[in-house]
Amino acid sequence: MRYASITDRMAGLGSGKWAVHVEARRRAAAGNRIIELTIGEPDVAPEPALLEVMMHALRAGRTRYGSGRADPALAAVIAERYARRSGRSVAAANVLAFPGTQAALYASMTALADHGDEVLVGDPMYATYEGVVRATGARVRPVPLRAADRFHMRAEDLEAAVTPQCRVLLLNSPHNPTGATLTRDEIAAIGEVCRRHDLWIVSDEVYEELTFDGAFASPFDDPALAERTVAVSSISKSHAAPGLRSGWAVGPQEFCQRLLPISETMLFGTPPFIADATAHALGAASATAERMRLAYRRRAGLVAESIASPLVPLIPDGGMFILVDVAATGLDGEGFAWRLLDEGVAVMPGGSFGEGARTFLRISLTVPDEALAEACSRMNRLAERVVPERRRA
Repeated sequence: MRYASITDRMAGLGSGKWAVHVEARRRAAAGNRIIELTIGEPDVAPEPALLEVMMHALRAGRTRYGSGRADPALAAVIAERYARRSGRSVAAANVLAFPGTQAALYASMTALADHGDEVLVGDPMYATYEGVVRATGARVRPVPLRAADRFHMRAEDLEAAVTPQCRVLLLNSPHNPTGATLTRDEIAAIGEVCRRHDLWIVSDEVYEELTFDGAFASPFDDPALAERTVAVSSISKSHAAPGLRSGWAVGPQEFCQRLLPISETMLFGTPPFIADATAHALGAASATAERMRLAYRRRAGLVAESIASPLVPLIPDGGMFILVDVAATGLDGEGFAWRLLDEGVAVMPGGSFGEGARTFLRISLTVPDEALAEACSRMNRLAERVVPERRRA
């Protein structure tokens, strides 16, 4: 039988990157005790008021078709949120709702990239980004993010990576998997490169409210970059509600108008009862996000203090992960992660996020402190065994 070419472009870009996580879940289901540090799933429950609003909406019959653009009340809340953040006018016509950031990314990239185009993405990158780009027929053009720069994208590296085929920069700050969070000056310098080469910026800002120190900065908030920027986000991380699948894209009105038929063809909006809960959630600062922000910053410090040589932790600027470099053990992240799983600890190999993180592990900070400390102890003990083994070999 014949298949569309997208199936070839996407081959190997799905759950294969999560093989350690899948195997860890299998072992846990078989009765093994696993400390799971693989995925970015918040370890706290959504605020009760958010759930009450959603349940009230369900009982009130808010289960019919929603708007293909966004529920009007939700669009108004999102527009107000970005107007307040940017200090400029943002209207409902600048907003489209999606079931999660992932859907917003996919739809936005479909509208901006095509066969033969290239999309600039920092390497390392979130595991689904390559698939999002290749689904359109475009190619990923990696921009190196270096540990020596704490994985912050440098404008000169972006400039060096640009080709005549580049159409979009896919930016992520706070960054997954590294936790790097760009400053306003860094974004301005990156934005200047995008202006010179007439590039769109798709800014994944799902970890906005988990910035540890300093102010969050976005290209959407820079007046010089606003007309070429699409910001995508959701309540998955900020409100500990990943299962609700409620996200959005905010961008120029012409972009939203052009994207709307794609969005409607794919999804035709989000469920009204989830839209009501999201509008409630975004109407005020998230107390849940603040609790998580403090917890994840503390836990990042705990890992940094607990990890011993030859393992090297890199302190993140935000998010819910920390990277640990295992290169000095003689193993790469993939090899170390599989050995560590046999010790009852599941982490993500850095190679799942690109060549730039090949020697790293990505550790989720979404478990209690005691479990995280125990996981660090097991990592240290494994490293102590691995180094002599590699030397003998």
